[in-house]
Amino acid sequence: MRIIFAGTPEPAVVALEKLLASSHEVVAVITRPDAKKGRGRTLHPSPVKALAQEHGIEVLTPTTLRPDSEDGQALRARLRELKPEAIPVVAYGNLVTKDLLELPQHGWVNLHFSLLPAWRGAAPVQAAIAAGDDITGASTFRIEEGLDTGPVLGTVTEEIKNTDTADDLLTRLAYSGGDLLVATMDGLAAGQLEAQPQQGEATYAHKISTAQARVEWSQPAFAIDRHIRAYTPGPGAWTMWDEARVKIGPVRHPDESSPAAQELEPGQLHIAKNAVFVGTGTQPVQLGKIQPPGKKMMNAADWARGLGKDVEVKFQ
Repeated sequence: MRIIFAGTPEPAVVALEKLLASSHEVVAVITRPDAKKGRGRTLHPSPVKALAQEHGIEVLTPTTLRPDSEDGQALRARLRELKPEAIPVVAYGNLVTKDLLELPQHGWVNLHFSLLPAWRGAAPVQAAIAAGDDITGASTFRIEEGLDTGPVLGTVTEEIKNTDTADDLLTRLAYSGGDLLVATMDGLAAGQLEAQPQQGEATYAHKISTAQARVEWSQPAFAIDRHIRAYTPGPGAWTMWDEARVKIGPVRHPDESSPAAQELEPGQLHIAKNAVFVGTGTQPVQLGKIQPPGKKMMNAADWARGLGKDVEVKFQ
């Protein structure tokens, strides 16, 4: 089948690689324009664009898809010339208008990292971890004008481990979801797939703000554990200490016989010889890594050894 791929970040690269290795013909890629990064604020291509260029594939980078814009009009003209039968999408990041959705025979097919209608929206992986879900997965569906409301073409499930960060889980879903997307293209090409309406109550995973990633130490230990893992690596869970913001890596639960199981107030630190513990709304947790301002992530025990005796050791 003749397809155009739409995607931007690293998780979308896996799906594009799998489509390039399949029997389908990827005639072009649609991705976001180059973005400024690093201290020099130099322009860098999206991960999807970089891969497409390696394979000599045409890259389209409209700033907007609106039909009344110059970019939008140029994109529509090129899509009509290329005549894609389907446009698979993975985290592209631009709103697709109705006239564009109707252009390919099989529509725009999105790979979404949840079992729809659970966790519609921008951050389904983070939401699933934070909520304590045991199972998540990926879905392919036909994009329509609503937010992730289109009929489902296929699903794959994935267990959420109790140590998973968002990065861990998203990496696994990128691979299993990439296989699902190829299988969906196969089924559409063979005329063997019929989209089914989403069933069940919808939940939503809105875009995460940095403010939402702040750790509330008055929460139970299990909720703090999920919260930190859900926002690792981005935007990064954080807390205030000594009037500075510090990032916090995943925590561990000490066993009840540990001296660290002593009662600590929420946010209060107990510094042992080779470990650092912090109080929560229930039992304390052991810090793994911490990133003080202007420094790289480091072991919490190493950070604690560098503290002065007069420094208040409590997170806010």
